[in-house]
Amino acid sequence: MALLLGVGVVGALFLIDAFAPQLFEASLPTRAQDGLTLAISVLIESLPFVVLGVILSIVVQVWVPPGVFERWMPRRAWARRAVLSLLGMFIPVCECGNVPFARGLLMRGFSVPDTLTFLVAAPIVNPIVIITTHQAFGFDDGILVVRLLGGYAIANLIGWLYSRHPSPDALLTQRFRDTCDLVVHEPGGRGRRSLAQFVIELRAVMPALVIGSALAGAVQVLVPREALLAIGSNPALSIVAMIALAMVVSICSNVDSFFALSFVSTFTPGSIVAFLLVGPIVDVKMLALLRTTFTTRTLVGISTVVILSAFAIGSVVNLVV
Repeated sequence: MALLLGVGVVGALFLIDAFAPQLFEASLPTRAQDGLTLAISVLIESLPFVVLGVILSIVVQVWVPPGVFERWMPRRAWARRAVLSLLGMFIPVCECGNVPFARGLLMRGFSVPDTLTFLVAAPIVNPIVIITTHQAFGFDDGILVVRLLGGYAIANLIGWLYSRHPSPDALLTQRFRDTCDLVVHEPGGRGRRSLAQFVIELRAVMPALVIGSALAGAVQVLVPREALLAIGSNPALSIVAMIALAMVVSICSNVDSFFALSFVSTFTPGSIVAFLLVGPIVDVKMLALLRTTFTTRTLVGISTVVILSAFAIGSVVNLVV
């Protein structure tokens, strides 16, 4: 699959260069080099957080005694999801590190809707993200406040929607369910179990991270940036453009505010908010990582809810501001 994807991207580069060379100023070798540089930068930026997320996942799964988390969780489902969506405020990792951490929650016995609520909210309510968003925008146009409240609302909406699913375990891939059985029945003490889970988690997420980073780099050189900038002042089209940009560039949520800041003069405030809501949840790299755990159909559903919600929130911001 990865080989076919790579061949498809290379083929697309040659086709665009042959039939529509006017779309890009740079030559094909230059764009290919730029794509490789971007892919490596995304990979290097994400890797430390992925490793930290794996370590936190092991702590939760192996070292925290049974019942510690569960004892402090509300019994009502909606209240439990509301609390879990704030858990990211105490975990300073970006969206990449949240995936292995969420896998640890699932292995520990947390339900799929509860874990999805955490997974969607965590990269937005992350303390580092709050600080960097404030440094970039302050309280101008309510971007910081709307990002936090919007991310929290979208997370709980997704958690509620999937809590209505008749068989939540069907949202998970068979490979991940097999991994859960393997980890739970791993013999030996905590040290051996920790090492085994570290290897299992890295083997699961690293290929997805590499492929996702490569896709992010390739898409950035395939999509003309000028085409997005040309529609930045339109209230509706600017939101669509920034949502597309968020899914393409795959920037870590810890620093995406500074990237978005460069578009403030040409794009509407609502489109900036939409960019900051969509990027940490359903960019190309994140979807590749999520595919290690959730089915394709689940990811399509999550992406649809996130994109439509971000568009609605961004539209309201454009009307109010």
